[in-house]
Amino acid sequence: MLFTVKPLGALLSLLFILCLAGCTTEKAVSPKIEEKPAVVHTIKKGSHYSDKNAVKQVNATALRFEVTFDSSAVYTSAKPNNQADINKLYGFSDCSTSHQVNSARFGWRWHNNRLEVLAYTYLNKKWDYKLLGAVPLGQPVPLELRVEEDKYVFVMYGQQVAMPRACTGTAEGYQLYPYFGGDETAPHDITISIKELQ
Repeated sequence: MLFTVKPLGALLSLLFILCLAGCTTEKAVSPKIEEKPAVVHTIKKGSHYSDKNAVKQVNATALRFEVTFDSSAVYTSAKPNNQADINKLYGFSDCSTSHQVNSARFGWRWHNNRLEVLAYTYLNKKWDYKLLGAVPLGQPVPLELRVEEDKYVFVMYGQQVAMPRACTGTAEGYQLYPYFGGDETAPHDITISIKELQ
């Protein structure tokens, strides 16, 4: 029997063709993440509280969501000096205490002719806030609140603001929902859409 020597390139090509014919490939399948639907929270005229504020326990290291404000977020306070008051958006109580003892949440207000979003905390019964910036009406705005040992990190459009925390470890408390005020109630119905993210 006569054997002939094939060039190396031809042998590699033959092996590739044989592998294509006999080899199977597996496609990586990413797990399907179920998206939560957006929830529209309505604060009725003359009220402080959102219509959706069921008691919900929180045990987490982060809270990520998108918020959309519409034109109902534009308001004028009855008393001009209340226009700078911070309305509450979304967050949680912490350190297994009341939210007026220890908590972290985003705040919002119609101030200086724009919708401002703020970081808002209670630390051992003392409240504090920091301005994150202005956001557009009618567009989803991604927000993140992280718990990092002795601090909270608020994130909006990549900008981060850190504020001190009274305890360490996972945040333990209850969910905090949209709330209007300050000492004034909502001057008209206000609707805020919130979509939690994974």
